[in-house]
Amino acid sequence: MIDRIHIEQLELFARVGVPTSERSEPQRLILNITLWPRIAELHDDIANTVNYSAVAERVKDFIRRHDYKLIETLAEETAAHLLAQFSLSKVEVEVRKFVLPDANYVSVTAVREDEAT
Repeated sequence: MIDRIHIEQLELFARVGVPTSERSEPQRLILNITLWPRIAELHDDIANTVNYSAVAERVKDFIRRHDYKLIETLAEETAAHLLAQFSLSKVEVEVRKFVLPDANYVSVTAVREDEAT
């Protein structure tokens, strides 16, 4: 049984930031996403797991359609969206933003679990 699936450094561009000037143009973000799928038995069949390609595309599309002030909100809503769209017991979404000149990045992480778990 697979314990988790991890997507490392998914790059996308989104409008996010408190000042309007920061949201005026999409900026580069990096997401790290860890998924805990609900799996009974794999039987080497993709239908029995979570398709990580579909997750990556769904995340990019979801974030493209939204405008956020806070990366905290972006992480929370993305995690909730993934729980609603895929057969997951738990999801972790880290969002990295590159805005401070003296730091590699600023990040927030949202961890959400399916209430039925």
